[in-house]
Amino acid sequence: MIIAVDGPAASGKGTIAKALARHYGLPCLDTGLLYRAVGLSVLKRGGDPDRQADALAACDFGDEILADPALRSEAVGSLASRVSVHQVVRDALIARQRDFATQPGGAILDGRDIGTVIAPDADAKIFVTASVHVRAERRYRDGLAQGGHPDMDSLIADIQARDTRDMSRDHAPLKIADGADLLDTSDLTINAAVQRAIALVDAQLEGRPKG
Repeated sequence: MIIAVDGPAASGKGTIAKALARHYGLPCLDTGLLYRAVGLSVLKRGGDPDRQADALAACDFGDEILADPALRSEAVGSLASRVSVHQVVRDALIARQRDFATQPGGAILDGRDIGTVIAPDADAKIFVTASVHVRAERRYRDGLAQGGHPDMDSLIADIQARDTRDMSRDHAPLKIADGADLLDTSDLTINAAVQRAIALVDAQLEGRPKG
C-alpha cells in the first residue's frame, strides 16, 4: 500500500504523513529532506543553488546528513526550493524515492510531486494545504519555540515566493494529483486534520464515497 501526501510548505503534510504512518503501520519518508540535504550540501560547499551544476554535484550526499538539525531551518528550506527547480536534481533523487515507495509492505511519502511523479499509481493520495497566513503563523510559532526571532512579514514573503517557485517550475510543478483528495488544514486542529486524513485515505482504499 502506497500513500502519497503532497502539499506546499507548512501546510501540515509532514505531521499528517507521520500520523498516517503510525495509524497504518507503514514507514514514512519526508522527501523534502532529500532536497533540503542537497540545498545544505550546496551551502557547505560554497556553491550556488541556482546553478544547475552546483546543485547536481550536491546530490551525492550521504544518509548521515539527513539527521542534521540544520535541515529544518527556514534558510535551508528556501535553498531546497531553489535546487528543486533543476530537473537534473529531481531525476537524481527519483530512484531514491521510488525505491522507498515500492518496498515490501508499502510506504507513505510526503512531498510536492509524490502523487504526480514519484508514485502516480499510489493507492491513496491527499493534497494538504492551508492559507498563506496560517502557514506563516505556524512557521512563526516554530521559530519562537526554537528560540529565534522570526519576522512575520518575511515569513509570508518567503512562503509566497516558495509557492510561486514550486507551482511554476517547468518540471514536476506542485499541483493536485489526479484522484487526490484536498485537505485544507487552515481551520483544523492537528488531531482533527489527522482524523480527516485517515477518513479520506480509508475512503479511497475502500472505494466508497468520500463524506
